[in-house]
Amino acid sequence: MLLPILANVKKQNKAYLFALAAVLLWSTVATAFKIALEYVDFIQLLLFASGIASLSLFIIILLEKKLSLLKKLSVYEWIMAAVRGFLNPFLYYLILFKAYDMLPAQEAMTLNYTWPIVLILLSIPLLKQHLSWKGMMAILLSFVGVIIIATKGNLLDLQFSNLKGDLLALSTSIVWAFFWIINLKCKTDESIKLFLSFGFGFLFTLPVVYFFSDFIWPSWEGILSVTYVGVAEMGLTFFLWLNALKNAKRTDQVSQLIYLSPFLSLIFISFILNEAIHFTTFIGLMFILAGIIWHKKTS
Repeated sequence: MLLPILANVKKQNKAYLFALAAVLLWSTVATAFKIALEYVDFIQLLLFASGIASLSLFIIILLEKKLSLLKKLSVYEWIMAAVRGFLNPFLYYLILFKAYDMLPAQEAMTLNYTWPIVLILLSIPLLKQHLSWKGMMAILLSFVGVIIIATKGNLLDLQFSNLKGDLLALSTSIVWAFFWIINLKCKTDESIKLFLSFGFGFLFTLPVVYFFSDFIWPSWEGILSVTYVGVAEMGLTFFLWLNALKNAKRTDQVSQLIYLSPFLSLIFISFILNEAIHFTTFIGLMFILAGIIWHKKTS
């Protein structure tokens, strides 16, 4: 009787370790994006980071002995893998990196956290889910947070400091929500899905670099920064998070740890990038997360 209990405890502890490692890495990426963009442009960053992520995920599926699963995929599964790769990482990170290139890290990071709200809205027509009045109020609460961040608290004047950059950061939530819904319906092994998505994303980026950027090998500082983005944001971290969910006795307990990430991100942004964190950024973030958590509690 005792052994199964101990096994469950160990498995849950493993889930928390995986989750905390993923959250810690994700908390550093806003800072890493800004540092990497000092050495490469946003298109080159996507090329190098997605290529490194693909390589790291390929090594992971080799270690997991799942390479043979690629041979078993149907034509439809390969097509859907290309669709997912186009949405994420290609389109999602292309827009996100451009937003980070235009905005302060704290602003781009917090606006990017609106994706759960967009996912809720898209789930109504695409997954036929119902939205209660409490859910509508939760979304409105998060929307107020977006306005606070984008206007830096000037709610009455509604003067946006960088409307184009803000819209780019917000639009990533739409791309991510579409990717999430499509990915949810795919029953392929998670490691294989990740590898194929980043592999196709890398291939989609090649012609964009050719026509709109340059194939230039960055300095050693640039190599280190794009490598960190490829591993910490894209490849390894997604794998850690999936393993956290797989080992968790209750996924909701592990999932709640993700709300630590934006607050930790602000700390890294402040101390490493020396960005002065606006009080309105913190307040807006609180509104966004409050709306997301409220919706989860009432749904």
